[in-house]
Parts: sequence; structure tokens; C-alpha cells
Amino acid sequence: MYEDLRWLRIDWQEGPDCGGPYGPYSQSERRDAYLRAWRQLRDSGFIYPCTCSRKDVAQSASAPNDSDNEPMYSGKCRSRTDAITFAEPAGLNWRFRVPDGERVAFIDVHLGMQEFTAGEDFADFLIWRRDDVPAYQLAVVVDDAAMRITEVVRGADLLKSTARQILLSRALDLPLPAYYHCDLVRDENGMRLAKRHDSLSIHSLRARGLTAAQVLEQAWQQRAWQRG
Repeated sequence: MYEDLRWLRIDWQEGPDCGGPYGPYSQSERRDAYLRAWRQLRDSGFIYPCTCSRKDVAQSASAPNDSDNEPMYSGKCRSRTDAITFAEPAGLNWRFRVPDGERVAFIDVHLGMQEFTAGEDFADFLIWRRDDVPAYQLAVVVDDAAMRITEVVRGADLLKSTARQILLSRALDLPLPAYYHCDLVRDENGMRLAKRHDSLSIHSLRARGLTAAQVLEQAWQQRAWQRG
């Protein structure tokens, strides 16, 4: 990935490969920071232990997948009040208890005003997995604050995750960055380009002999075509 980005003449001033003032930059080295956040959420009553497996959640009749592919949790373990008795998160899933009915609104720099309703657009979500790994939502919130990120730029498929992360940031009393959600690059059938669909990678385009300028030009052309 580093090689492909540099081939596209994209450079950066800090990161796992070059260091910087807000390291470490590898999430595997940031466990202590995630544990501190987990303890803060536990002590404040924002999270609860959950024994439901991913298969259990997916098979629940009341758990259709929302638009970003996270199953809507049925709330089976939501009534648990024993979170404070656990010294460590290992061995159980841990979920954030969303404030049902609360509207989470934010202004996206690219797409404008966005609004989601907790408990309707998304349900209680994972912040720690039973295999003792922090979930995506918790890790990025902790990392963004620790590294003083001022603007998060990512795909529009993560708009709903922003609402989740805003709730987490508030619970942890962390500052919010600005958010810019990009239009997704799609193929001729409207399917977003992704590894799961065997889409061409930058590396494979390089192997075909395309230059960086040609790859960037094709991306801009497709963006213009998508916008009509």
C-alpha cells in the first residue's frame, strides 16, 4: 500500500513507516489507550457485556442489516448491569448502549447536513470483540483524538459510522474532527470497487503498464461521469 501510494505521488509527514510526534501509529501498539477508553465507558455505564455471537445477531428475525453491513442488534443483552464487575474486556463482546430516539446530526464538508436516529438507523454497536480486540468504532475515535486529527476523509459508505463515533466521542469527552465523505468509485454496473468483488487494485493496474497519471485521469473521468 505504501508503495502504491508513493507511486501515485501521494506523500505524508507521519505514520507507521516514518514516525512522528503522535505515535505509535500501529493499532497493535496502542492497546493501553483502548483499554483506558474501555474502562472509562464501563465506569460511566455506557457499555455492557454481550454473549451474542455475530451469527446469533445475523440470524435474529429482528436484525436486518443496515446500509453499512452491520446487523441491527436486537438488544438481547441490553438489560445487563454487571459491566462494572469486569476488570478486563476479554472473552465477551462489549456493546455501546445507544440513546434510543436521539437524533445525531453533523455537517459533512462534502455532503452537507446528515442526520441519523439512534435505535432506528443503527442499534447498540460493538466497541470490543470477544477475541480481545477493540472494534473499529472505538479504535478510530481514540486514535483520532490522540493524534489530534482535525479532518477525517473517507468513503460515503461510512456516514452512519460517523453518528456512532460522535456518540462515542461525547461519552469519552473527546473533541470531534470535521468529516468529509467522498463519493464511492463504482464500476459500470454501479457496484463500488472493492477487494471483495475482485476489483482491480492499483498494483494490478501498475502491472498492466498504466502510468500514475493515467490511473489518476481515469479516476477523475469516472468521478465526472458519476456526477453526470
